[in-house]
Amino acid sequence: MNTIIALTVLGVAILFLGILKKNSWLLPTILAGIPIVLILTITGWDTNRHYFNDMLIVDNYAVTFNSVMIFSTFLIFMFAGKYYHLVQRSLDDIYAIVIFALVGCVLMTSYGNLIMLFLGIETLSIALYILAGSHKESITSNEATLKYFLLGSFLSGFLLFGIALIYGASGTFNLDGINSYVINHASHLPPIFKAGLFLMIIGLAFKIAIVPFHFWAPDVYEGTPTLVSAFMVTVVKTASIIALFRLFSTSFSAVKELWEPTLAILAVLTILVGNFTGLYQTNLKRMLAYSSISHSGYMMLAVIAFSHSSANTLLFYAFAYSVATILAFGVLILVREAKGNDLFTSFRGLAKRNPVEAFSLSVAMLSLTGIPPLAGFFAKYYLFFTVMDKGYLWLMIIAIVGSAVSAVYYFKPVISMYLEEGQEFDLKAGVAYRMSLLFLAILTVLTGVLPFFLINLI
Repeated sequence: MNTIIALTVLGVAILFLGILKKNSWLLPTILAGIPIVLILTITGWDTNRHYFNDMLIVDNYAVTFNSVMIFSTFLIFMFAGKYYHLVQRSLDDIYAIVIFALVGCVLMTSYGNLIMLFLGIETLSIALYILAGSHKESITSNEATLKYFLLGSFLSGFLLFGIALIYGASGTFNLDGINSYVINHASHLPPIFKAGLFLMIIGLAFKIAIVPFHFWAPDVYEGTPTLVSAFMVTVVKTASIIALFRLFSTSFSAVKELWEPTLAILAVLTILVGNFTGLYQTNLKRMLAYSSISHSGYMMLAVIAFSHSSANTLLFYAFAYSVATILAFGVLILVREAKGNDLFTSFRGLAKRNPVEAFSLSVAMLSLTGIPPLAGFFAKYYLFFTVMDKGYLWLMIIAIVGSAVSAVYYFKPVISMYLEEGQEFDLKAGVAYRMSLLFLAILTVLTGVLPFFLINLI
């Protein structure tokens, strides 16, 4: 609860600074305010508080994942000054909407009631519709926001209809109440309840960008402003997958045989389609979009192989994936500014004049691939171990095949930077920006070398 209040106050404060024309104060206020919000979030550890008749739950599960999302948002804002440095107008609206979107993410990980889940998703979605089209002069940005708005609104109807059907069958929106109903009627659940369950799967699958509900993601991520894309593929994805995990682990674990085959098929399709389609991409931003889709499939495996270690596995995976992806977007911002595009050919010879940026992007790509001893390797190791421990050998084999395929496209920018000749150019990154890149690269390495700090946290 403190997190939601603090983030709301911070967002409103940013809007007031914009009204007062204190544009130079915006980013420093955010970079000072988000760590305070993070500290307030951590103070909720071991409190297990329930608010408004269990509509909002602050337990260790919510505290840890909210902390990851808040920290990821802070990392994204570290690059905001460079990304928007040529923009003349005040950015108070963009910054505030990002913070309000984060409020929606917090609601999605802390809900104890389906109504609160829907409010969280819509709070997040409305903010993202605006952010996707925030570059109003760009045709691709306008196209992205239109696609996202139309499809998002349509699929939200599926989610709301599913919630209504589940309420009609169980008589409650409360997750624990639904769980009690499922336990008591596990052998003869009414068709209306099953229909509601699968409609909710469709609605949440769209938010997570799971195949076959992923078709919007590459175009939207590519057309959306790069900094907003980084937010969408990390913070938003983490919130969506955790919302799905909380829902199924709390309310539907007693009828796992009902939804498990569906989620398993969706996860397999997502891993294969995301990775194999990523092979044909020619630019980094669109490749990261398909990378995001494939990682959705990996994280789905932790939901399917539900056990006492699934939450810790998801926590470690979400942290490792978010840090590496934000690091890649940090370098992408510099290359797009210097070259005007993000084609792999634009990275040729980058290592000669810009060794820090080349090293940082290499660390990000290797971590996303799952190369030891980086964080991404141990994230996949713990995930595969969890899947194998529950007897899903076939799922683990498919996940390993997907990881092997992903190495091909993740190595494309690395090969271009170090092994291909190209016109030498300077990315003109300041000292502070390079220090931020190095910080994320070192964090990725340290998380892999010292994984025990996160893996048994919850």
